[in-house]
Amino acid sequence: MPNPESTAYPPFYKRYVEKVPDVKFPNQLKVQSDETIALYKSLSAAQGDYAYAPGKWTLKEVLGHLIDTERVFVYRALSMARGDQQSLPGMDQDLYMANVNFAGRTIESLIEEYDSVRQGTIHFFKHLSEDELARTGTANNGLFTVHALMYIISGHELHHIAVIRERYL
Repeated sequence: MPNPESTAYPPFYKRYVEKVPDVKFPNQLKVQSDETIALYKSLSAAQGDYAYAPGKWTLKEVLGHLIDTERVFVYRALSMARGDQQSLPGMDQDLYMANVNFAGRTIESLIEEYDSVRQGTIHFFKHLSEDELARTGTANNGLFTVHALMYIISGHELHHIAVIRERYL
């Protein structure tokens, strides 16, 4: 399927969708996870606890945020793919971060969890039909297609990896 149309997701997510190259899904998610894992495996323990400015997340917290966010977006996609028309809640990333201790984790444990979540994401999207990918639903008061959520997951990670490369490394 081609990149989603701008009407397939709220305008806020355009910045993520536009980052995704014109590639085949879910292969994009596998290639991307391999790159993210390699990046995080190259970090020392001290680098994992590094934040580029006061009040910014550490590299371990960024990976934890990617894990949490992917779970939320996959839940939204699952609900919509199965025809659930309930309006799904938003996600307050700052509240999530205030209630987790990624600093107490090792980089290795976060990589393992990230890989597990991503493998589940890949298997989920790999087995959806075109009809399921085209289904819509509401989350955080915005209309999404399942297809767009797949791109948003990828683009959100691409966004954060770019920030890591620009500001952390």
